[in-house]
Amino acid sequence: MVLELGLRIREKNRRGSSECRPGGVQVSKRYILESRDSVTSIENIEKGRGRARAHTATSIVGVAICILSLLRAGPAWPSEEQPDQGLGLSSLSLEQLGSIEVTSTSKEPEQVWNTPAAIFVITQEDIRRSGATSIPEALRLAPGVEVARMDSDHWAVGIRGFGSQFSKSVLVLIDGRSVYTPLFAGVYWQLQNVLLEDVERIEIIRGPGGTIWGANAVNGVINIITKSASETHGGLVSGSGGNVDQGAGDFRYGGSVGKFNYRAYGMAFGRAPEFHLDHAPFDDWQMGQGGFRTDWTEKHDSFTVQGDLYKGYDGERVEVSSYSPPSVAVIDAEHNVSGGNLLGRWKRDINGDSDIQIQGYYDRTSRLSPQLDETRDTFDIDLIYHLKESRHDLLFGAGGRWSPDHIGQKFATLDFEPHNETDSIYSGFVQDQFSIVSNVLSVVLGSKFEHNNYSGFEVQPNARLLWTPTKHQTIWAALTRAVRTPSRLDTDLQLTDFLEPKPPTFLRVVGDSNFRSEKLVGTEIGYRALLARSLYVDVAAFYNDYNDLYGYGQGTVLVETTPPPAHLVLQLPLANSLKGLTKGIEVAPDWRPASWLDLKGSYSFLHLFVHDKAGFTDTLTPPSDNGSSPHHEFEFQPQFSLPKKFEFDTTFRYVSALPYQGVGSYQTADARVGWSPKAFLELSFVGQNLFDPHHPEFGGDDGPLVGIRRAYYGKVTWKSE
Repeated sequence: MVLELGLRIREKNRRGSSECRPGGVQVSKRYILESRDSVTSIENIEKGRGRARAHTATSIVGVAICILSLLRAGPAWPSEEQPDQGLGLSSLSLEQLGSIEVTSTSKEPEQVWNTPAAIFVITQEDIRRSGATSIPEALRLAPGVEVARMDSDHWAVGIRGFGSQFSKSVLVLIDGRSVYTPLFAGVYWQLQNVLLEDVERIEIIRGPGGTIWGANAVNGVINIITKSASETHGGLVSGSGGNVDQGAGDFRYGGSVGKFNYRAYGMAFGRAPEFHLDHAPFDDWQMGQGGFRTDWTEKHDSFTVQGDLYKGYDGERVEVSSYSPPSVAVIDAEHNVSGGNLLGRWKRDINGDSDIQIQGYYDRTSRLSPQLDETRDTFDIDLIYHLKESRHDLLFGAGGRWSPDHIGQKFATLDFEPHNETDSIYSGFVQDQFSIVSNVLSVVLGSKFEHNNYSGFEVQPNARLLWTPTKHQTIWAALTRAVRTPSRLDTDLQLTDFLEPKPPTFLRVVGDSNFRSEKLVGTEIGYRALLARSLYVDVAAFYNDYNDLYGYGQGTVLVETTPPPAHLVLQLPLANSLKGLTKGIEVAPDWRPASWLDLKGSYSFLHLFVHDKAGFTDTLTPPSDNGSSPHHEFEFQPQFSLPKKFEFDTTFRYVSALPYQGVGSYQTADARVGWSPKAFLELSFVGQNLFDPHHPEFGGDDGPLVGIRRAYYGKVTWKSE
């Protein structure tokens, strides 16, 4: 009866919409009560789409034809035999791209061909030619990664399902530094700002990576790797402006003194709100950030020290409930953020086959809003020892992380108890890649052993098979266990939502101190091959079995007289009440029929089904989980390298419907025209979301769905050697 009443009230509130964002980080009642951000259906946003889409598509084709016509009188396009004169990852052939050394699967360099995992690499050239202005936008380039913009400064990001504002089952790293927050079990995407010109590559593992990376690497790992200071000598200045990305400026300068290399950078930007049917443009966004990196290399040793400082705000809409008088207020406010980090890394090559690495970092974050404040200090240290011996490739590791926080409560209806808590994880891992047939067949066995202050001891084993029948052909399979450890959201939350005035009725969600880790057992198989000199394909299929997922237990009814007036409380405890499964396939071909043309694409299919465990009846969370991830995603990226240093790049995207979010299927396109009249100068013009004046991609804000606007910006980049 309690749950039925709560559900009826919830359906009423979904039409009126209500949301509470502790710390100004958009933690909505829908996020708490339904485990995923949702929102009421938007009305009339589809009107005029057909005409706008046809007009914009015609415009894109027209621009392409005009560019080709204007350049026809210029020099002939380069033949396939003409070598690319670019540098770095931009000049690699498909064969060389498959030989890129990645570190995300084992924390040691290994070629993509020799990686028994669904790994995808987004290069600096991919980012530049996509026109992306943020990390989440760049992640759209990878298969199996769901990226939906909620408003101007928030995204829902997921890998193989369970996409949400905080991406709670995805571990995100920047140069090996985890940006996962233990308060809400996820990532504040609006704070992960990196100078995109300094990103060397983004490595994305789809599937569990707990054996190497530990807790919370459940559905995948995103590792953002910046360039060494030795690769960024000279100066760089860039500026851009447009109708949504209104203004951005970046600078960087680097150099060397002997074997000591360094760089320093600064960046700032301002972004306008997206489209709001209720004419409440709360989601403007401004940030400033600066930092440095130094690298020093001796014969057997390498040292890195780097750090960042940032300050700014992102616009939020928060809701505050009150006991006296029983009421609710919606506030459009600024979420003020500041922080910094400092990381150090030392690596020694003991001999040609063995090395040792030690890394430590400190991270400070401060988030202040009218609703809830949080300050957090994180200390982390990791040691890795790599040993090759005969047919064995061994990895040993150990580490610890301590993260004390302080919560500043401002309203009686929202709290985390205690206000001061220290999250801690102690871990060790061992992994062996055993060669059965040299350079052809090998087996990987390993496990992570962790202890955390919530659920205690956790084991995350891993078994993988790698078969490379030819130099440019890989077949792999994996069986892995991973866990998402509890957070303060799961154990310490008390969130009260005003529902009805007569009698005064509130809905309260409370954490469970006995909340257990969410568990995954994943099965994967994959194939990647260079089918021809100009055609590369990567295919992965998976089946994931989840247990002890986040949900709600049995509700109770309370009558409280304090604070006055007397009121009714419908209380829902959090619980490990759900099970689930996901299965799907991801295909990512890359075809280069000519040196001036690159045709990339991807298709991802996902089936996700979440249901109650025996003994539980949760009518809120399963519909949210099952209806908030797209079944189909398709992307096509033609890139033209034209004469006279012109470039024309397009990206077409299709995303199927999210029924629970009230978001229909949509298709859109981005386009970029670039020109480098001199080696040190690049001019570009980018159009984004061109098929519609605006379209929704995900819920999460109070009121109607936010429409993501058609956007344009121009950019100038100057470089010196």
